[in-house]
Amino acid sequence: MTIEMDKDNFRYLEEESLGKYRRMGKLVAAIGKLLCCVQVNQSTVGIKERFGKYEEVLEPGCHCVPWVIGSRVAGELTLRLRQLDVRCETKTKDNVFVTVVASIQYRAMEDKASDAYYKLSNPKSQIQSYVFDVIRASIPKLELDDAFLQKNEIARAVEEELEKAMFAYGYEIVQTLIVDIEPDEKVKRAMNEINAAARLRVAANEKAEAEKIIQIKRAEGEAEAKYLSGLGIARQRQAIVDGLRDSVLGFSGNVPGTSAKDVMDLVLLTQYFDTMKEIGSTSKSSAIFLPHGPGAVADIASQIRDGCLQASSH
Repeated sequence: MTIEMDKDNFRYLEEESLGKYRRMGKLVAAIGKLLCCVQVNQSTVGIKERFGKYEEVLEPGCHCVPWVIGSRVAGELTLRLRQLDVRCETKTKDNVFVTVVASIQYRAMEDKASDAYYKLSNPKSQIQSYVFDVIRASIPKLELDDAFLQKNEIARAVEEELEKAMFAYGYEIVQTLIVDIEPDEKVKRAMNEINAAARLRVAANEKAEAEKIIQIKRAEGEAEAKYLSGLGIARQRQAIVDGLRDSVLGFSGNVPGTSAKDVMDLVLLTQYFDTMKEIGSTSKSSAIFLPHGPGAVADIASQIRDGCLQASSH
């Protein structure tokens, strides 16, 4: 409770002090007027008139303006940099309605303060009119995409036109920017869909190229593997042939009356039984031999021999 009362008392004292300062300021101003003194603030100039006629520009500081002989300060003009944002709706060459947002930075020139004060009553409205005129003359010549690309050129054209027009009124155009070009909402959605489709198309092409490279590398790997496998099989068969040759020669030399044909028939019969043994050891084997039987081995052997003889005769 005590804290709240202290806050109320402090607020009351603060308001009372501010009231005193205001009253003192008014009193000083009244005394200044009686003494014919006026104050011009920094970054501001005063326009002095005598009996309604322009006399001179007052710079920042204290000045004596004898009101008793008809002199007075007609008004003040700020020299600070000001900014005006202008929104202009227009249509592009490809019939797209857009809103162009332009930002104009301007200020009154000190050496032409009288022109800025007397010649132009509403500089914002005048600047806006020139901006509308230039933008509506420039944008309809461009398509939407070109308008986005030539924002700087449009801003330069607006600035040049404003400089020529506003200099006569005592204003300097510091900078002109085309902040944004806003198409209609439907056009925005269509542009986003087009960009999304283009990005998806690029992604699909990149993915297809990647899959193509993977398949090529896989095929190269498979070809290399088959090549190496073929070399291995060829070497394996060569080793088998060498072993069979040595076995036939050894068997024929050790057993009198045995021909090479008898030895080959015996080897083929042995391989036949080894193959049947391997098939029988696997429960899920689906290999089928036609014709089936040991006698068929002799027929196969005779066919192989006949083929070799025919090949050698040719």
